[in-house]
Amino acid sequence: MKKVLIFSLAYYPRVGGAEVAIKEITDRLGSEYSFDLITALFDRALPRKEQIGAVMVHRLGVGIPLFDKLWLPWGGALYARKLHKQNGYGVWWCMMATFGSGAAYIAKIIRWGGLIGLSWWLALRRTQMLTVISSYLAERAKVYGYKGSLEIIPNGVDVQKFSGAPVAHGGVVLIHTGRLVHKNAVDDIICALKLLPQEVRLRLFGIGPDFPKLCALAKKLGVEARVEFMGFVDQAQLPALLHAADIFIRPSRSEGMGNSFIEAFAAGLPVIATQKGGLKDYITSEVAWPVEKDSPLQIAAAVEAIVRNPQATGRVVENAKQLAARKYDWNLLARAMREKVFARLFHT
Repeated sequence: MKKVLIFSLAYYPRVGGAEVAIKEITDRLGSEYSFDLITALFDRALPRKEQIGAVMVHRLGVGIPLFDKLWLPWGGALYARKLHKQNGYGVWWCMMATFGSGAAYIAKIIRWGGLIGLSWWLALRRTQMLTVISSYLAERAKVYGYKGSLEIIPNGVDVQKFSGAPVAHGGVVLIHTGRLVHKNAVDDIICALKLLPQEVRLRLFGIGPDFPKLCALAKKLGVEARVEFMGFVDQAQLPALLHAADIFIRPSRSEGMGNSFIEAFAAGLPVIATQKGGLKDYITSEVAWPVEKDSPLQIAAAVEAIVRNPQATGRVVENAKQLAARKYDWNLLARAMREKVFARLFHT
């Protein structure tokens, strides 16, 4: 069986878009390829080695997040060399340009002899094939000097899992899934809430460093009773949570691509979003309600347009559901990864 070594800063149970992508793709290709994954430990309660789906996970570090993050490029490089001697991987797959993928680059430099200065520019020069999840990131890679083979393979959604009927509830519920960080512009949503009727409320699923500031902002604007901080949510719970809401909203200040928006499409929710970064690939007025960055006024207007025009809203939502099924289903993306990336690399 053909063997692939994956490098990722984090992995389950720490889950973001990158981790979901790895699992969804490897689950679908596990009968054709053998996968090992090197990641940081972060939590001493986690096993250092365990099978998760089609992936054998190897966790490195001491269980102190900051130390493990900084150690991973170096410890991961040494561990990768050890695993490579044992298993002879045909492909090294680095997920995102992070500390995790740094392990692969350092290990490769060691293999070629001598440390000649590590940078992302150098890392891209040593990359045989680059996959990116949006045209925005493709252009960014070229700015950093990448001139090699490149494929755009977006993140996706399990369309069947996210499909379902709405759950009855009172009022108008806005839902945001994602970390509470500046780039996700939760502060703009809270400011928009001040401009909307009392029956509109906001549920925030996720954690992050901006939590204290967002609490203070909600209190300052007098909308704290309408903002629900729900904390961390397991990925498996997301479909039910989306079905119990009316509008998905994340007016991002930057975005590589954004799994959460595609999940909301598949769940049948109207989506309010900016067109920043990778979002411009698919956020249009045909499938969503685009707004400008840092514009609570436009956010409030979009919410009112969605609520007041149910027939028009229904048409846009249906377009979005069809787009998710046609272009972003994980079955299609796993096949693209097999045919456009792994098949080519294993034949070189």
